[in-house]
Parts: sequence; structure tokens; C-alpha cells
Amino acid sequence: MRRFGIIREEFEMQRRDALKILGAALLVSVESSASAYESKQRRWRTSFGLNGFASSSRKYGKTFPIWEVLDFAARTKFDGIELHGTWPMGRYPMSDESGRINALKRFYDAYDLQVFSIQTGAGGAFSPAVSDRKRWLEEFLDNARFAKSLGCDCIGMWPGGGLRGQTLAEAIEHLGHSFREAAKIAHDLGLTPAFEIEPVFIFNTEEHLLRILEKANHPALKTIYDPSHFDLMNSSAGRPHEMLRRIGVENIGYVHFTDTDGTRRDEGTSKHLPCGDGHIDVDASLRTLWEGGFQGWMNIDAWQVPDPYDACLKGKQAIESFLASA
Repeated sequence: MRRFGIIREEFEMQRRDALKILGAALLVSVESSASAYESKQRRWRTSFGLNGFASSSRKYGKTFPIWEVLDFAARTKFDGIELHGTWPMGRYPMSDESGRINALKRFYDAYDLQVFSIQTGAGGAFSPAVSDRKRWLEEFLDNARFAKSLGCDCIGMWPGGGLRGQTLAEAIEHLGHSFREAAKIAHDLGLTPAFEIEPVFIFNTEEHLLRILEKANHPALKTIYDPSHFDLMNSSAGRPHEMLRRIGVENIGYVHFTDTDGTRRDEGTSKHLPCGDGHIDVDASLRTLWEGGFQGWMNIDAWQVPDPYDACLKGKQAIESFLASA
């Protein structure tokens, strides 16, 4: 009986040791999987633009208190925010208004959110008047300095406006020259300058986008991938990733992620929809970005979506679902 007891004790010790080894192996496996997922998340950081809340407020008469918006971002674990023009409380600070900049930064820091980019207009960048283009560059310099002081990684540019008596070729020539100078400024400050063209702009085709990049001819200048705009520039076929491949993922500065049904809103730009509510192949876009080596900000763009909270959540969920299986 004593011998049997010893054998049983040895068996129990071996069983406990085996369970410890198995438990340790499982822990390493879980930690390794978590580490791999965190690494993917660091490669793609998630944010949303205040433009969605600003446009929904104007179009549908809704009210979105900024503290409510940022509390939502913090609770749903977004990493950052893109500022939008004058919403919600007036123009951006000038670069020498350190008090206002510090107050703004403390406000976003309180929600553990990085202001990763600011949106800026670029209508003056292709004006036929030299004085207008010079003034735009001065404004861009100040905006870029403000963005750097705020802790941004990027600065966005939107070249809206008319031809003002020039040809389209002349406008692209002027825009390319201005963007080259802006790219130098941003690069020296450690910012990624990225522009977006839309169907409602005079620059509204794949050819225009490529010609702007070619005329600017600066490696720091990038464009923004917005699937709704790329879809309309790709025959509204639901495959904006095809145009993304032709443009080249290496030319993408950051992403304005959205779905679309291939139509326009009443003011002329692409209809933005929450991910899964439109007709694009969402995973194909994400896969193209991933396989193309894109690193940086995946910003949910809820422009004129009736419920921007819903759009932000669906966009983030689509990205996280893709990352979990990538």
C-alpha cells in the first residue's frame, strides 16, 4: 500500500508539472497573439474626423457637444482625432498663440486622444494670381507650425474652388508648384502633407490626381485614400481598391475610411456611408493597404452621415475585424 501511495504521489506531481508547462505554453501563446495584434494596431492607428459631426450638425440640425464626442472617442478606444476648420469653436489658433494651443492640447490630452491632423483649404494654392498663391503658402506655413505644436503627424489639404479664368492645365501647374513648396515646409517640420480631391472639385479624376503628384514632384507629398471618392473616380463599381493600386499605396499619406453606394450627396460630393451600408468591398480596400505596406492613420470619415457615431463605430469594427485575421 505504501508503494502504491508513493506511485500515486509521483503521478500527481508529474500531472501538476505537466499542467504548469501546458499553462505556461498557453500563456505564452496568448501573450504572443496579443502582442502580434497590438503590433498590427500600432501599424494602423484609428481616428475619426470632426468633419462628420460638423457636417451632420449643419445638414440635419443636430447638436453634438464636443465633450460628448471626445468622451465617445475615449470610451470606444480611438487613438486620435482630425480637426475640422472652424467647428466647433472658431478658427484654428495662429502658430504664435501658445496659450490657445496649449489649452487646446490639454483638452484633447484629457481624453487621451492625439490630434493627428488638421484639415486646411487649398483654394489659393492654384489661383492664377501669384499674390494669392504666395498668401496661401504663408497661411499654410502658419497652419503647419500650429499642427506641429499641437502634436500632429499629418496636415490635410483640400483644393476646392473655381478656375478663375485659367485653364485646367494651368491650374494643375500652379497647384503642383504650390504643393511642392508646401511639402518642403511640412517635411521640414516632420509632418506628412496629404491632399484630397473630390468629384465636386475641378480636380476630380484619377488622371488629375496623378498629374498633381507629378507636377509637385516631391517625395513627401501624399494623397488621401477615401474609398467613396476613389469609387466615383473608378466608375462607381464598388471596387475603389483598384484605383488605389494604380495610384500606389506608397503615395497614400493617410486614410479617410468610409463606405459608399457610388452616388453623390445633393451638394455634389461622394455619398459617405457607414462601413457595410454601401457597395464597396471593404476588406479588399483594407487588404490592399495592408499588403502595400501602409502605416499610419485610419481615419473614419462620416461626412454628412446622419449618425456619425454609428459610422465611426462600424468603421472601427471593420478595421479591427480585418486586423484580427491579417
